[in-house]
Amino acid sequence: MRRRSVSLLGLAGLLALPLTVLPEARAADGPVSTGKPVTASSVETSAFGAGLAVDGDTSTRWASLEGVDPQWIRVDLGAPHTISRVKLNWEAAYGKAYRIQTSADGTTWNDVYSTTTGDGAVDDLTVSGSGRYVRMYGTGRGTPYGYSLWEFEVFGAPSSGGGGGTAVPFGSHLKPYAAGTLKPSGAQAALDQKVVDYYNRWKAAFVRQNCGNGWYQVYSPDADHPYVAEAQGYGMVVAATMAGADPDAKKIFDGLVKWKIDHPSSVNPDLLAAEQNADCVSVSGGDGATDGDMDVAYGLLLADKQWGSTGTYNYKALALKHIAAIKKDELNPTTRLLKLGDWSSAGDQYYYVSRTSDWMVDHFRAFRAATGDTTWDAVRTAHQNQITRLQSTYASGTGLLPDFVVNTDTTPKPAPGKVLEHDNDGFYWWNACRTPWRIADDAVTSGDATSLAAARKLNGWIKTKTGGDPNKIGIGYKLNGTQISSGSEAAFFAPFAVAAMTDPGSQAWLDALWNKMLNTPVDTSSYFSASIQLQVMITASGNHWVP
Repeated sequence: MRRRSVSLLGLAGLLALPLTVLPEARAADGPVSTGKPVTASSVETSAFGAGLAVDGDTSTRWASLEGVDPQWIRVDLGAPHTISRVKLNWEAAYGKAYRIQTSADGTTWNDVYSTTTGDGAVDDLTVSGSGRYVRMYGTGRGTPYGYSLWEFEVFGAPSSGGGGGTAVPFGSHLKPYAAGTLKPSGAQAALDQKVVDYYNRWKAAFVRQNCGNGWYQVYSPDADHPYVAEAQGYGMVVAATMAGADPDAKKIFDGLVKWKIDHPSSVNPDLLAAEQNADCVSVSGGDGATDGDMDVAYGLLLADKQWGSTGTYNYKALALKHIAAIKKDELNPTTRLLKLGDWSSAGDQYYYVSRTSDWMVDHFRAFRAATGDTTWDAVRTAHQNQITRLQSTYASGTGLLPDFVVNTDTTPKPAPGKVLEHDNDGFYWWNACRTPWRIADDAVTSGDATSLAAARKLNGWIKTKTGGDPNKIGIGYKLNGTQISSGSEAAFFAPFAVAAMTDPGSQAWLDALWNKMLNTPVDTSSYFSASIQLQVMITASGNHWVP
């Protein structure tokens, strides 16, 4: 966005809300597990095989070995399904502590229900998830015997990328990272659940339906106006990524799409107007901001891959229009570097100014794949070259980038004081704080050597600077590493977690950053910090992917 009023105040408090509210099962969803292939961790004897739990006969049962934890039973539905209900008809040997899990590939599992207080009989569970495989994973027996089910019933409906289903559900990990990429220590399902927990709090704090009209918005209390394009872009990327964990993800996404369509830029109507007031009316000229537009286009590409483009909105067509508009009015055709917005044109003082936090390398890759336009290869290379050059020339000891770069037509350099927002425009401040995340997002998904080198330079410096203590990450730095302000803000410490993922020797440092994030509640006064931390947690848990 063009201007941001940043508050350095402390946390405004945490909403006391339940972490997950599951919808009622849809009446149309029927049993989809009967007679399907099923396997189990063990059987007590051949008389109690796993298939007896899905045969529709309540007089036959599966039973596991006695006296052994954990144990599981898994059904293969044969194709991806949305799962709305699971019914467990226990024999006397029941599970006191168990989880219901879904998986796209039978390897990586996502918890959709868990309990430690099961009491046997019949557990009829309303859940929300998706996958081809569903299992009961027992961790604590309710009796000295084993686990035994008369019937294990799964209810749902087939899903597909072109309909209401989700092609890459959150927690499926269908898009693996580059070899050697770290993730925080711990079970994958536990990492995923921490992201879902934080997402639910973020959603409660910032996702709104104000002004009616079928709109959804991401509220931005710390910006110049209640709604800014940057926040809506974050919302679209997050909603499309969290599909499979949030049953309302598509509804929210479509509401954000309607907002985008109904608030066109006054310069290029295929872009999003940068700012709206409390009445949901575009203000400040109604022109576009590059950072928001980049994420809007990327979010539309994610949505096309997740749900297809045959529903209410043709996501792919909207994405292609948005990408073409970015190329036309937010990309400098001479330098191949992004401009600040569609409002800057040849001859004005901002035409050869660029904001480093807009340099989203993985987005350029997605634009190239979606359009087939080789211009985006050149754009990606131009931005990566500048990242390398700026690090080498102006921040050789730190790798830090400035908020803004000037003279992009001649010899690009950090802004010499205020050019747009603040006297610190030439330092690592409230825009550039996102660059470790943006650079490393490309490194972990593509394995690109240039992105890896840039991310590792940042990681090596901050780890040494702080002695491995994320509590010592300050608010802003000069490019030589001199700290500007004390305090702790998620916008500054969280992005370094993605950079840490690129260094095989940084597991302890990554774990410290992850734990710092887990111990930092959602700051309801700052969509900026909270949205950055959420997206960093998505990447750190292995759930970021490039469409």
